[in-house]
Amino acid sequence: MPTTDKRIDAYIAKARPFARPILEHLRAIVHETCPECEETLKWSMPHFMYQGMFAGMAAFKEHCTFGFWHGALIVGKDGKPQEAMGSFGRITSLDDLPPKRVIAGYVKQAMKLNEQGVKRVPAKAKDGPKPPIKVPPYFTAALGKDRKAKAAFAAFSPSHRREYLEWITEAKTDATRDKRMAQALAWIAEGKGRNWKYQK
Repeated sequence: MPTTDKRIDAYIAKARPFARPILEHLRAIVHETCPECEETLKWSMPHFMYQGMFAGMAAFKEHCTFGFWHGALIVGKDGKPQEAMGSFGRITSLDDLPPKRVIAGYVKQAMKLNEQGVKRVPAKAKDGPKPPIKVPPYFTAALGKDRKAKAAFAAFSPSHRREYLEWITEAKTDATRDKRMAQALAWIAEGKGRNWKYQK
């Protein structure tokens, strides 16, 4: 019997209808190939443990992701990490995944790497560090009206500030931008990073 976690059952049950068969399919392959693995939640997302961090998956509004802890050493050029986090890019249906035998082969490679105690190599930036992002005047003005948010934003790390600024400036309409700014100001005032929901 596989070692499952009721929290993962609940996570899958709450996922959107398109995501459930994808998550169940990936979960089944992992357990079938690596019966000793255990499930847990990390960063509020399902993860599989086998002699350490092993693999993880997640469901979002319009896509799912699945990735190995040593993804770059396993999937390599076959994966699509540039499209989304994980090893296979944006997964919107079972057709977006490699055949079951291929995924099982990746699982076996991941097991071997963990058994050998291979350390995870952090991903390197392709083009060096990103240049600082400019704070648009409309956001500076909004921060000026909220003393708490302004102080918290100034104390954020450059990466935290960038996450918010990219989210706001990438809005395609003024209405979306304004909605994101209001949400951002509320979260910033509470000292929360842009992706606080996914962090433990």
